[in-house]
Amino acid sequence: MLVVIDGLRSESLERAVEEGRTPALAHLMEHGVYVDDCVSAFPSVTPVCTSAIATGVGPDRHGIPAMNWFHRGEARYVEYGSSLPATRAFGIQRSLTDTIYNLNLAHLSRRTATVFESLDDAGLRTAGTTFMVYRGRHRHPISTESALARLVGATLFRHAVYGPQELFYADLFSSRPTGCRSQLGLPGARDAHAGCVGAYLVEHDLFDFLLLSLPDNDAWSHRRGPEAQLTSVELADRQLQRVMEAAGGFDEFLADHAVIVLADHAQSQVDSPIELEELVGGWRVLQPDDPAPEEGEVALCPGQRAAMVYALDPELREGVVYDVVEAGLESDAVDLALWLEDGEAIIAGDPGRLRFSPGGELADLRGERWSVAGELDVVAARVQDGVLVSDDYPDPLGRAWSALQCAHSGDVLLSAAPGHEFTDWGGAGHLGAGSHGSLHRDDSLCPLLWCGAGPASSEDRAQWSVRDVEPMVRAHFRL
Repeated sequence: MLVVIDGLRSESLERAVEEGRTPALAHLMEHGVYVDDCVSAFPSVTPVCTSAIATGVGPDRHGIPAMNWFHRGEARYVEYGSSLPATRAFGIQRSLTDTIYNLNLAHLSRRTATVFESLDDAGLRTAGTTFMVYRGRHRHPISTESALARLVGATLFRHAVYGPQELFYADLFSSRPTGCRSQLGLPGARDAHAGCVGAYLVEHDLFDFLLLSLPDNDAWSHRRGPEAQLTSVELADRQLQRVMEAAGGFDEFLADHAVIVLADHAQSQVDSPIELEELVGGWRVLQPDDPAPEEGEVALCPGQRAAMVYALDPELREGVVYDVVEAGLESDAVDLALWLEDGEAIIAGDPGRLRFSPGGELADLRGERWSVAGELDVVAARVQDGVLVSDDYPDPLGRAWSALQCAHSGDVLLSAAPGHEFTDWGGAGHLGAGSHGSLHRDDSLCPLLWCGAGPASSEDRAQWSVRDVEPMVRAHFRL
């Protein structure tokens, strides 16, 4: 069972365990292996990170670049649900269609298999609760189990999807009747739905692999701040207990099941907004439902604590990159600017510029090798025993390179300074509460623990990543 607790910080998990608020997670930590600094993807937002968890690769290979991005091939914005106002700005049906259907069936690279597809192909029984990446080999029509699902299916969503053998996605897709309800996936009801479904699946022995998604911690933190996670992780733990107790208890469950638990990213406190449009100077910005889209020169894609800027005319790219980078570096709210130039990646910040590309003499903690020139201080890095290490920006080169190489990424990527967040297209943000998305450790380091699967020690790797989970699952099934 792979358990994903959205947005959970390691500090919150450890404190909750110490205070006795999370007995299921405490039991797993006591009997398993715990890592407190597993590295997220970049941008460290849910669509990018869940895609990395489900595929074992970064955005350069799975193809999902951000929460909000510009589809060059279709000349339109894609919005996966930054906020309700942002969803309205692009059209509710279009945004929901992108989130529910297109993310999995069109945007996620077909060249990269998901964990569900790999296990389906091996003849294993797969199952999953509401998770942004669900693509598998089994066809699922819209559910007719509840009146609400029938109403939505008759008005907004009529198409089937392909997912794991047992798929329970909000109330929209349900491979069998369980009696569990999620209020169409509204925050606050999703964890309870997952716990109900998970317990049913355990009781009836319906899976070899279950992805149990517990996303309410993220929404709770967005509203109340990362320091409030003690309550939401306690609520998540109750659902984990519910699933394990369906087998008779913690020990009885672990006698027959291996468990991996992780977060997709962390959360950090934000108190100051960044208006992305102020950083693009005199360039004509393409608006949602723009009455004159042919006049647009740049597309802007804010994504919480990261953002992307696209030059809509290739001939304007050099000027757009120059202006956005200069404006970004003049702003105290922007920490880093990233872009590609002459086959190399560049990260710019207050200390200067760092240029890099794969294949050089310098190794990182993940074992990748890089050719590097410029100021390592840009990512607070140092060379220690011949290895590049950064405490403030974990796996900086690997994550930045993967993000920039994604075919759908913008021409410039911006990472916000601690405490700052880009206002989304609906004018919404999370000021006074929690957010995420940046390359900084505050958003990027999250917990990972396993029991009954994986190596015997966390020292098996010098630096763990969310990308390591999918290979760990396949190795457990000897695939």
